[in-house]
Amino acid sequence: MSQTSTVPPFINKMMKFMLGSPMHGLVSKIALLISFTGRKSGRAYTTPVSYSKFDDQVYIFTHANWWKNLKGGAPVTLRLQGQDVQGLAEPVIEDKQVIATRLTEHLRKVPSDAPYYGVTLDKSGNPRAEEVEKGVHNVVMIRVRLN
Repeated sequence: MSQTSTVPPFINKMMKFMLGSPMHGLVSKIALLISFTGRKSGRAYTTPVSYSKFDDQVYIFTHANWWKNLKGGAPVTLRLQGQDVQGLAEPVIEDKQVIATRLTEHLRKVPSDAPYYGVTLDKSGNPRAEEVEKGVHNVVMIRVRLN
């Protein structure tokens, strides 16, 4: 299995700052802030993530464990293109075909994310299907239905 990249902590801090500032336009077409409450701790968390938006749904993919706070569906606030919007987040773990389809669409929109999922792009900029199929076994998709 290929080794996927991880985002260095200083990049997350920089992205969190930028997305919450008037400079958000530099990165907010591909990244947003997701805020949620910890299931056990009750603490508020905010993390920067890349995303894809289709109609009234936002899709986020992660390897990190923070998604467990969203099990069973959880209210979230997204800082989406400079606006705070509310939604209901639901992790999708088991349906690997749906995850593969959405991850492929996401990587077409945000090709810079491909290395994080062990995926390369062909000459046309399309994610290689066999690599996406492998990658979905190590990723969780979060579907956020916007209010």
